Amino acid sequence: MPRMKNNEEQSWIQKAAYLYIDGFRNMGRLGKTLWIIILIKLFIFFVVLKLFFFPNYLNTHFKTEQERSDHVTNELIEIVNKNK
Repeated sequence: MPRMKNNEEQSWIQKAAYLYIDGFRNMGRLGKTLWIIILIKLFIFFVVLKLFFFPNYLNTHFKTEQERSDHVTNELIEIVNKNK
């Protein structure tokens, strides 16, 4: 295990990182397994689902940045007008 610097020499980021690293090292087998399952689920939610189920609608339907901007503006205005 690497030697820690004095508290005065560490930034808060280093302190937070060491807290989590040390906590994970001292965690039991069940805790590590559960964290691995959580990380796999987050990967599936944010990467796999994004790639396959949420294509980039604006880039596929509009060619220019101005067309994309106009579309978003019009959609937002329609939503606001429906809620009045």
